[in-house]
Amino acid sequence: MPPSSSSPSRVPVEERLFSLVLALLATETGLTKNEILSTVQGYRQRYVGHGDNSSLERQFERDKDDIRELGVPLETVESPGDSGNNQLLRYRIPKGAYDLPADVVFSPEEITLLGLAATVWKEGSLSGESRRALMKLRSLGVEANDPIVGYAPRLRARESAFEPLNQALERNAIVQFPYLKPGESASRIRTVAPLAIVQHQGRWHLQGIDQDAHGSRTFLLSRMVGPVKVTARTFVPDGSDFAAKALADLERIWADNVATIEVTAGTDAATRLGKRYGDAVPVAGDGESFRLTVNYSDINIVADQLASFGPEVLVLAPEVLRQAVRDRLAATAAAHEGSDRG
Repeated sequence: MPPSSSSPSRVPVEERLFSLVLALLATETGLTKNEILSTVQGYRQRYVGHGDNSSLERQFERDKDDIRELGVPLETVESPGDSGNNQLLRYRIPKGAYDLPADVVFSPEEITLLGLAATVWKEGSLSGESRRALMKLRSLGVEANDPIVGYAPRLRARESAFEPLNQALERNAIVQFPYLKPGESASRIRTVAPLAIVQHQGRWHLQGIDQDAHGSRTFLLSRMVGPVKVTARTFVPDGSDFAAKALADLERIWADNVATIEVTAGTDAATRLGKRYGDAVPVAGDGESFRLTVNYSDINIVADQLASFGPEVLVLAPEVLRQAVRDRLAATAAAHEGSDRG
């Protein structure tokens, strides 16, 4: 006997985020979480009326963070008569905050390029699924106030590991992936029960239970050097709020690791690091350099970053980071010496 219903087809994360932005731009008063989950492409396919949508709600919470990180001004509006009720919160993207500034102008060449790009977006931005979602929103009494063709979130490319890990999280499935730790010459297959994917300081991390180490571990997605395999083995998570706990752990590590660096003024390092870390302190009697306090959660990542600026940056403390940067500079110098001889 055939099954009574088929599993909902998966919608690519970029399409889901785009549909979410379209829906929130189409209304001035905003949408409740329930209206979003039941109408927007990428959510509605898995929405269960009067059922358990906890997994879908967690996905929406991650998507909210994603579109805010992309620079989209997502706002929440409380119900006037029921302040504090999260179920009645309305989400919206104020059109004025998402429009281009009035003083932004384009050259004829730029207009031509934008026109070509618009022809690519025109069909996708109001696809059949999006039109159906807008029609359903109108049936709820939500009117679209302005044309929305041409609005597009600035989507970035994620690590290829993100989507299979996200699928594993939804199924509570154990995953396997090759992972290359800094300082090691070869990757090693890790078997992990995934608990949360979080973004911290611009990087994606997987927090889960390492099945070989029998303990909680955090993995950088950028260090997964091969395909993620979602196995048929499942597990029952022991606890809750894994994402919040993972972020708290990463934030604690970041706050505990502090470096002091000296940066040459007027350089690329001064521009980039000054904007990122701020609170520059001029070096007394110098005028040509300043000091910055730098927090970090991974010594290898920050060492790579600082070493890439060469003589523009001097690490003052701690000594372990100073040595790590020195080792990288020495390796770069040795590599160039070898190429010169050739």
